[in-house]
Amino acid sequence: MPARLAGLYGPLLAFVITSGAFCAAWAVRGAYPFGPAGRAVNDQANQYVPFHRGLWDLVHGRAAGDLLFTWRGGFGQQFLADYHTYLGNPFSWLAVLVPRGHVDLAVFVVTPLTMGTAAALMTGYLGMLQPGPWWQRGTLGACYGLCGWALSDASYIPMWLWGLVALPLLGIAVEWCLEGRRWPGATLLVALAWSGNFYTAMMATTAACLLLVIRLLTREMTGRERLRALGRAAGAAATGIALTLPLLLPAFLSSGAAQPTRAAAFEPVRLDAFLAGMLPATHLWGGRPRLYVASLGLILAGTFVLNTAIARRTRLVWTGATLLVLASFQFPPTQYAWHGFAVPNGNPYRETFVFSAMVVILAWLALAHRPRPLHLALAAALLVAAAFALRGADDFGGWTWPAVLAGGALSLLALTLPGLGRGRGRRVLVPVAAVLMAGVVFAESTAAAANADARRARERWAAPAVTSSASITRHYEAVRGVDDWPAHRTDSGAPQTSYNDALALGAEGPQYYSSYLPRATYRALEPLGYGFKNDGRTFFGADNPVLDAIFSIGARVRPGAVPGTWTAARFPAPPLVTVRSAPYTSPNPADSVYARQENVLGATVYRVPPVGVAGSATARTYEADCAPGSEAYWYSPALHGTAVSGGTRRRLEGRVSGVVPLGPVPASGRISVAVRTRAAGATAGEHPVGCLDRTRLDAAVRRLTATGATSVRAGGHTIEATLPPGAAGTAVFAVTAAPGWHCSAPPLPFHGLLALPVPRDGAPLSCAFTPKGLAPGLAAASLALLTLTAATLTPHLRRRAGRRAP
Repeated sequence: MPARLAGLYGPLLAFVITSGAFCAAWAVRGAYPFGPAGRAVNDQANQYVPFHRGLWDLVHGRAAGDLLFTWRGGFGQQFLADYHTYLGNPFSWLAVLVPRGHVDLAVFVVTPLTMGTAAALMTGYLGMLQPGPWWQRGTLGACYGLCGWALSDASYIPMWLWGLVALPLLGIAVEWCLEGRRWPGATLLVALAWSGNFYTAMMATTAACLLLVIRLLTREMTGRERLRALGRAAGAAATGIALTLPLLLPAFLSSGAAQPTRAAAFEPVRLDAFLAGMLPATHLWGGRPRLYVASLGLILAGTFVLNTAIARRTRLVWTGATLLVLASFQFPPTQYAWHGFAVPNGNPYRETFVFSAMVVILAWLALAHRPRPLHLALAAALLVAAAFALRGADDFGGWTWPAVLAGGALSLLALTLPGLGRGRGRRVLVPVAAVLMAGVVFAESTAAAANADARRARERWAAPAVTSSASITRHYEAVRGVDDWPAHRTDSGAPQTSYNDALALGAEGPQYYSSYLPRATYRALEPLGYGFKNDGRTFFGADNPVLDAIFSIGARVRPGAVPGTWTAARFPAPPLVTVRSAPYTSPNPADSVYARQENVLGATVYRVPPVGVAGSATARTYEADCAPGSEAYWYSPALHGTAVSGGTRRRLEGRVSGVVPLGPVPASGRISVAVRTRAAGATAGEHPVGCLDRTRLDAAVRRLTATGATSVRAGGHTIEATLPPGAAGTAVFAVTAAPGWHCSAPPLPFHGLLALPVPRDGAPLSCAFTPKGLAPGLAAASLALLTLTAATLTPHLRRRAGRRAP
């Protein structure tokens, strides 16, 4: 068997153990596709599956947009930063190879594939640090791929998992720089590491810097060799990162222009909870650190500092660095540094996979130098003692004791078996030890993954959601049946399957959830009554005909009479580009949402009546008088509870609800809304009720259509409109004025929408969207590519010139 092929045994073993254990946990839990239980957790359902469906549409020619921009969601938003952040894992492209209805399954498969790849790469990196048996390296590589961070925090976040891959990739690049070879390869590994999520790439790069320092201190090198290695590493890092700047720089600038969120200050967890996170198979509630690897890795790492076969300087440097990494997770300044000096939303311990990598490296260095049985026993005893001491910690895992006792005992047996025999007996015991070692890591990690999944599912925010069903398929087909972009927009309606239904279902409504939702979009949509959450980074639809007219929505999908069915309806809508001949000010109360809608529409279509209020602090009745036959609407962004009107109960979820239809005004003209709230004293404001005159709205729609664009052409990231002869005033695009638009005329302010002066010569109006930072990013990447090409070709050219020389 060729030696090169034999070198794949270890990585292949690591991949099989890692991906197999994670999939086995799925099967144990009965999660899709092994059972009926939903698999998608939180943002996996709301962001990652919809964005992968958007990628599928893009590749298969069904997208309304391109890689720079999408018309599906938020009434048109940048897409490049979303691509880099949510689709940056290279395995995400597997989603385009399956039928659209199975994209969610492809997203789920990305997790075990990425974890297995990380384990395989770590196996290769361990071999570069110290040679040793492939089955031992492969098993410890699996310990890294199945670390607590991967099984819990990152298990449903594909782009985070690429950080798990990035760390050993960068470790390999560090070794090449130390050896003075393969500089172009090291540069490409850096670029590959940074092609995924920015946060985890930064964390992996910080870890790689630490690995470089450790290796410079522990390798036998001269001072000049160290400086050269440092220069090669710095050059590879700078060039590799520069290659990704066309993605990285627009994402960074889009983040700066995004709607800000409230982030709490970092508060370290209690010491007992922190230390408990290092015990195998634990899953603590909430934002706790997941620091553990399988018992095998913990026991071996515990023997590292005692192993006298390893040079003292090596032991001191590696041990000290590992402890410093661990301590940095609890110290606010260094915790901020791990996250790019920003407080992340969600679990603040996103970098704990770095500690797991350090533990696995210590474990391998110890195992490669044959730890003594006594030291192994002492480390195992220390693990048991730690579990006993921390058994009272919050949410001490039910599977921790089996992992520590059974997993630890079997790991100890697997480690000592090869030393029990001689000659033929040893040849028998080594395969037994290999199977036992791999088996115990597989079984323990399967239990840990299933336990983490089960305990997380009990948390309200993490209830698994269904992402494939007959109802979702019918919903998508209903949207496609009435789609006529760009003649009009189609709203996918409510109830929503995900926060990104427009992208997932192929619609063009406001539904959009992204960390990059621009502040400009929030300022345009929030005053008009669209519901939102996540501090304004998630917007929902609104079943409101005035908003439909403003944003050229000419078709809407609603639930059918039979559960799981959907019906679609078309209705008149103005074109995407309309003309306002003069500014308009509503006669209704200026602080009401209805007046703000009218100001944008350019017509009075509501009556906003005074409202009488009676009742208690938590149960109030609001009454108002409107014209019989008009349509009543309700807006109360401060209320959480229920509203009953006309015998129909509606949930009020504060700012999430937005403008809510109450139904037709009865013949009496009297509207009564009974509201029950959770908070005492909460009010609906002065003008919660608006009564829509449909006749006036229809007239406004006809006028906007008659004076609006006669032709609209929407490209991937462009829009062009031809106006009727004699048009004058302001051309208003049904698009929010987000940063990145460049138009044929200087934009005018118009309630947060993109607007241009109508040209006197009747020339078409056009706008193109280019993400900020794309041009300089491309320039930097081009320079980096030239540098990489020169570094690759120069040695070949020199050798050729040398052969030709006499």
